[in-house]
Amino acid sequence: MSWLRALRETARSGLTVERRRLAPVIAARGALGLALVVGFSLAVFGPAVAAASAFGAFQAAIATFQRSWRPRPTLALASGGSLAVSTFLGYLTGSHTILFLALLLLWTFLSGLAWAAGPTAGIIASSNVAIMLVTVTLPTSVATAAGHAVMIFAGGVVQAALVVLLPVRPWGAQRDALADALAAEADYARRLRHDPVAAFDPVPLMTARSAAAVTPRQARRRPAELHGPRRLAERIRPVLASLADPAVGAPAEGPQRDRVRELLAAAGEVLDATAHAIRRGEPVRLPPAAVAALRTPDTGTILTDRAHRTALRLIALLGDVVETVEPRTETGPGGRGPKAPARAPAPAPTPVPAAARGGGSVLAPRTRPTLLRLAPLVLAQMRAEVRPGSAILRHAIRVSVVAAAGYLLGLVLPFGHGYWAPMTSVMVMRPDFSQTYARSVARFGGTLVGVALATAVVRTAHPGTYLSAVLAVLCAFGMYLLMRTGYAVSQVCVAAYVVFLLGMEGSGVTQTVRDRVLLTLLGGLLAMLGYALYPAWETPRLRGLLAEWLTTSGRYAAAVAARYADPAGPGRPDVREALLSARAARVAWHDALGRATHEPVRHRGLSHAAAEGAGHALAEFGRAAMLLEAHLPERGAPPLPAAAGLAEALRKATERGAKAVRERKEPAWDDLRETVAAWDTEVTDPLLRKAARLLLAALDDLSTALADA
Repeated sequence: MSWLRALRETARSGLTVERRRLAPVIAARGALGLALVVGFSLAVFGPAVAAASAFGAFQAAIATFQRSWRPRPTLALASGGSLAVSTFLGYLTGSHTILFLALLLLWTFLSGLAWAAGPTAGIIASSNVAIMLVTVTLPTSVATAAGHAVMIFAGGVVQAALVVLLPVRPWGAQRDALADALAAEADYARRLRHDPVAAFDPVPLMTARSAAAVTPRQARRRPAELHGPRRLAERIRPVLASLADPAVGAPAEGPQRDRVRELLAAAGEVLDATAHAIRRGEPVRLPPAAVAALRTPDTGTILTDRAHRTALRLIALLGDVVETVEPRTETGPGGRGPKAPARAPAPAPTPVPAAARGGGSVLAPRTRPTLLRLAPLVLAQMRAEVRPGSAILRHAIRVSVVAAAGYLLGLVLPFGHGYWAPMTSVMVMRPDFSQTYARSVARFGGTLVGVALATAVVRTAHPGTYLSAVLAVLCAFGMYLLMRTGYAVSQVCVAAYVVFLLGMEGSGVTQTVRDRVLLTLLGGLLAMLGYALYPAWETPRLRGLLAEWLTTSGRYAAAVAARYADPAGPGRPDVREALLSARAARVAWHDALGRATHEPVRHRGLSHAAAEGAGHALAEFGRAAMLLEAHLPERGAPPLPAAAGLAEALRKATERGAKAVRERKEPAWDDLRETVAAWDTEVTDPLLRKAARLLLAALDDLSTALADA
């Protein structure tokens, strides 16, 4: 992609306004916390302290909107505390340009490394640096700076207290994540009716798994209905695929296929009903037609052999999901809620053993470290990124140099409040190209509109201190409300908020619209120039990520095949862990591919068509392995020695293939082809024979996709 086209695409992305579900109550709670802090500070300490404390409350409320599974009060306290420390240290060195520049370089470098711990940590750290550039200009002495730091932290405390005192949808994020996972499976079931080999995006399941990790304190308060459905959803997915696929289930046409379509439609309705109940915290209300379809007693006369057993397994799992979702009072490990009778939608006509439901070893509860125990883990993650070739390290170096350059330019240029340039750079820079350029354009456009509107209000109405405070709170409310609709829209509110906030002490009108806009433009251009001169492109990493996906998928398929060779082995954590690794590699590949799409660089041997074909082939490989997993033998089943050879051949072949992908060669599967041919003669089970052929066919498709690369 050319630079001109890349700039056009990123600019369009930055200025896009999306239609999202708004949360006015949560936005009002954040604005209330800001109003309490500003009002108290104005009445007791005056406009300067009020401006500083307002930044603390403002940033703490933004932290509670981040996509994190941690308790919102914890995020508010962490944001307020870190901003208070940043502000106080910044003021101590603010009168010495060299010392402050050194602190700015160090603080910005660390904020860049904080992205290693995830986007929430990176956003909070970057915001702290940006706001520090503003707040250090407000105090006049060390004692005053200490008081400002205390008030900034108090703003975080107030926001945290309001989250506790005025809860809005407790566990709402976790409920939405689990409901989205079940809704995704419902949609998958409906698509399988028309496309028996439809693809499934595992991201909702991975998100639900991340949301299921809780701290010890959360574990004692988590609603009981949030415990088990995710684990059952993990088991339902391969059962749905196995029931629908003609290669291992019912024929493509005929009465059996009609019955399968009926079961899939009913499963979709049941999963949608449970998703709706989880999202709202209500009892499950099942569609009578779906219940009747699942309870039809003629399933055994229509479906035969493996298709019949798969249908019984699906019916039993759906019943378990509904029973688990019903709110109840007794705490499983920490659940609370009103007791409601469990109502399975469609109990199986015949008893289904636990192993036949797709079970294995019981999954252990996932735990999340507390904030204090998280600190050394975050430091370890940051330290691990200090290595050659790390995109996070390049981002940390890039953002620190750009912030220092913007600060020095702000001192030299004849504008007031030169901190707007480095503040803009820090706020818009991200580890990837697309977000950095999109946010730069959005920041400039939003600032242009917001500053113009706010300055027009100030010059026309001449609001006093208290009216400026009210207008600032209203702008903050608008920012909280529209935060998820687009960065440009939120920046309109942020720019106006800063104008009114600084206007409380009379400094908001001393800087013209032209000055603010030019400094914002300068900061955005510096950010874009910094990425162009010192980039961290995703495109060259695509082959390595594709090879990693191939390796992890091969290990998953090998782990599944090995279970057929040793059904009496110690549980199935190896299969589960291999599956999670393959999913993580798949998501990393798709994320990088999405970011590389708009990069103005050549694909260096991997075109868009080759990348798309390779991704489709590996997705089919994973689906074939999943079909095998759906029918894992019970512990008492006789072992299949030939499966051990297939497992070893899959592991070695995919490792050699991954090496070939990295070296820009076409993978070959001759050894695996010989193993599959021998497998056909040794194994009589049609499912196992077909699955092995599907695995090999998917790898052949991968080689075909990469042949012209």
